[in-house]
Amino acid sequence: MKRILLSMVVGLSCVTAQAEIQAPDAMIKDVAQEVIVIIKQDAGSKADNQKKILALVDARVLPNFDFTHMTQLAVGRYWRQATPEQQKALVAEFRNMLVRTYANALSMYRDQKIEVRPVKMNAGDKEVVVNTRIIKSSGQPTLVDYKMEKEADGWKVYDVVIEAVSLVTNYRGQFATTIQQSGIDGLIKELSGMNAGSVRKADVK
Repeated sequence: MKRILLSMVVGLSCVTAQAEIQAPDAMIKDVAQEVIVIIKQDAGSKADNQKKILALVDARVLPNFDFTHMTQLAVGRYWRQATPEQQKALVAEFRNMLVRTYANALSMYRDQKIEVRPVKMNAGDKEVVVNTRIIKSSGQPTLVDYKMEKEADGWKVYDVVIEAVSLVTNYRGQFATTIQQSGIDGLIKELSGMNAGSVRKADVK
C-alpha cells in the first residue's frame, strides 16, 4: 500500500494562489516538481525529516483533495445514515489517516520521475481525469489517474486510480465491513485508533 500511495503523493502538493484557475494537468505537473525539489533538499535526522514531511503533506499535498467528497464516496450508502457530527468526524479521521500514510510514502521517495499526460477537455467541463506515469529506474512505469472536479477555488482530487485500482473503492469495502459489524461509530473508533497508533509509532522512531 505504501508503494502505491507513494505514486500519488509525489504527484501532488499545494499550489500558490493564482489570479486564474490553473488547468488540472498543469497543476499536477507543477506541484510534482515542487514537492520533489523540497524532498531532495531536505536533510537531517530521520525523526526531524519525518516531522518536516508531515508538515509538507499537511500544508502542500492535502489541500488539493476534496476530503468531504472523498470520504462520502468511501463510506458509500452509509454516509446518509451518519449524523452531521458523525460525518464531520469521519472526514477528520480519514484525512488524518491519509496525512500519516502519505508522510510514510514520501519518506521512501528516491529518484522516481513523473510524466503527466495532457488533458483534452472543453471549457465547460467540471470533471476530468489526469493520467500520469511514475517512471522508476527499473521495471515498468506505474500508471496513476487523478479524478478531479472543478470547485470555486480550483481543481480538487476526489479519487486516485493506481494501476486500475481506485483508492476510494478500496476503502469503501473496508469501511462497509466495519460499519456492518460495529456501526458508523465503530468505523470512527477504528480510524481514530489507527491514527493514534501511527502517532505512537512515529514517536518511538
